[in-house]
Amino acid sequence: MEALIPVINKLQDVFSTIGAEAIQLPQIIVVGTQSSGKSSVIESLVGRDFLPRGSGIVTRRPLILQLVHVAKNDKEARHTDDAKGKRVGVIQADEWARFLHTKNKVFTDFDEVRQEIVEETDRLTGNNKGIAAEPISLKIFSPRVVNLTLVDLPGMTKIPVGDQPNDIEQQIREMITQYVDNPNSIILAVTPANQDFATSEAIKTAREFDPDGRRTLVVLTKLDLMDHGTDAVDVLIGRVIPIKLGIIGVVNRSQADINNKKPIDEALKDEVSFLQRRYPSLASRNGTAFLAKTLNRLLMHHIRDCLPELKTRVNVLSSQFQTVLSSYGEPVVDKSQTLLQIITRFASAYCATIDGTAKIIETTELCGGARICYIFHETFGRVMEFIDPLDGLSQLDVLTAIRNATGPRPALFVPEVSFELLVKRQIRRLEEPCLRCVELVHEEMQRIVQHCGLHTQHEMVRFPKLYEKIMDVVTGVLRSRLPDTNLMVENLVAIELAYINTKHPDFSEASMLSLLQIDKNHALKPGRPLANGELPASSSGNASPLRHTSSTSDASVKATNGDMAGSGDAAMSKSQVAEGGVPSSGGLGSWLFGGTGGAGAGGQKNGSMELDGNSLTPSRKAINLLPEVPEKAISRKLTSREHRDCQIIERLIKMYFLIVRKNIQDAVPKAIMHFLVNFIRDNLQSELVRQLYKHEILDDLLAESEQTALRRKEASEMLDALNRAGQIIGEVRETHVW
Repeated sequence: MEALIPVINKLQDVFSTIGAEAIQLPQIIVVGTQSSGKSSVIESLVGRDFLPRGSGIVTRRPLILQLVHVAKNDKEARHTDDAKGKRVGVIQADEWARFLHTKNKVFTDFDEVRQEIVEETDRLTGNNKGIAAEPISLKIFSPRVVNLTLVDLPGMTKIPVGDQPNDIEQQIREMITQYVDNPNSIILAVTPANQDFATSEAIKTAREFDPDGRRTLVVLTKLDLMDHGTDAVDVLIGRVIPIKLGIIGVVNRSQADINNKKPIDEALKDEVSFLQRRYPSLASRNGTAFLAKTLNRLLMHHIRDCLPELKTRVNVLSSQFQTVLSSYGEPVVDKSQTLLQIITRFASAYCATIDGTAKIIETTELCGGARICYIFHETFGRVMEFIDPLDGLSQLDVLTAIRNATGPRPALFVPEVSFELLVKRQIRRLEEPCLRCVELVHEEMQRIVQHCGLHTQHEMVRFPKLYEKIMDVVTGVLRSRLPDTNLMVENLVAIELAYINTKHPDFSEASMLSLLQIDKNHALKPGRPLANGELPASSSGNASPLRHTSSTSDASVKATNGDMAGSGDAAMSKSQVAEGGVPSSGGLGSWLFGGTGGAGAGGQKNGSMELDGNSLTPSRKAINLLPEVPEKAISRKLTSREHRDCQIIERLIKMYFLIVRKNIQDAVPKAIMHFLVNFIRDNLQSELVRQLYKHEILDDLLAESEQTALRRKEASEMLDALNRAGQIIGEVRETHVW
């Protein structure tokens, strides 16, 4: 079990090198007020003068002191190594010391050890009573010591002196708390015997952090300086304040003995004589020698109890820091290879986000390809469906288009050009939502860059300049594809505008059925007188508004030339109505608007057609246009013919518009996928390589941020320390523990 303390010493060396506090090692913490005799107790345990002495605060930095017992004939322990680990000599002295900050330098003169402590303290704290929390690590090898690990802390004080800050008391207390709060530490509370034991600050601090007293040992110093007639028997046997681990009294050298350089060996002999003379019954359980053995025994048992938990803690931390180090990546050796790997991973993550095959699937929002699908079928689809085919098109617009298309001649039939003009006007309204759809998909493609950055986040943080360049390249490629995509979408609308295909199968069939229904409704309209020989549409199987005969054409031409002169509105002759014929000329009405003709003037032989009970009489007044707002009262009612013409045009426009809208709604997503989405997916990696894989910019692109490099270095050092600690603990056999 004696081998456990050197194990802890090795662990302290490992973690002191990197300044890590993640592992709480078992150690003895020396706590006491200024001038309570802490340094004298430590020197008595070592048997040599090596600590700075004086009045006031002398210990101004924590001193981690490792005592290693070395036999005089142990030549293996006396070998010295250089920085490379090569043996360069053998230490001839019986006792020597080494500082962790001086590496392999060996101190055989303990006056030099004291001077090194002073200089190292002044290096951080100045030479005027300042304090610092960074510890000094000192290892002393001697055949006269037992294996111990002690931490000497600055003495507790109340009043600042010199350059000490006003909160010196709080600073020292925080420093002490940092060490004694470790549950694996043993608190060595040093208190002088010539002061009231109940007012001891050291015991008060120990009780605060160890209320059960399971890891507190009290050392009572200055037994020889108590008032005459008093003794410390009640205190030493625990009658005043019971301490579970015990109270050990010691006698240190006085300041006069120190000034006269009285050897510690003589001081230890005088201590034994004093205890046997003043406390004969307690002499065997007090004194420096008994204190050293007790500390050694307590520390070994404490290490034995803490070792399993310590081993588990080291393994857990090793795993954690391995993960942290992996997140920072390995140092760049081959920059070209590293750049290609990063580009490949980024392009793969980008394409996977579009295809929906990414390893990390978002559950809080749509992203990537799913969002593009939503834009196509929800956003764009709903906007297209909500577009009214006749929105913004009033009956006044329809009538005006019909009349403008006929020029100076009166309108006999509805001209085909009016239908084309009006339907093209409505089709153009589809272009804006199509271009907006392109814009939304472009924005989502840009947004995917940030989303797929989650898959390569550590690389993006590690190489910020490379990430910026990748963003620029992707943005540039997307921007370069935007004009071609917009042009294609605009062409899709332009193609529909270029040729109004009235022979479209869906349109022809639908238009015929619609016009048959309109003609049927007008033929059976209540109050409408039928001309001689005219049959209702429901009873005449041969009567059709689309039947085309030469006789009806001649009749309509005659009616137009003979009876419609000077009239602003055309009328249907009786023969036309009876036979349902259409003229061979007159535009769209020549084949679509059969059964409709011009209403004759008042002097027509066969009489004028009455619509809605009102006969149409010639009017020489200006045309009274319909108002722009339908709710507004109009100056006259639409005639039955005007109403029917508007209804026919509106239905035809609606049917053709729905056909075009269906085509556009299907073609636009396909065009966007081909010209934008699929192009980027197929060419992103090659474009990144083309623009970024250049030797002259490799160093700049792969320049790590200082913060990342520093964190990787710290994580690497910590991982190495934990691995060495794991090896050291693993060397401890069960036979050593029990």
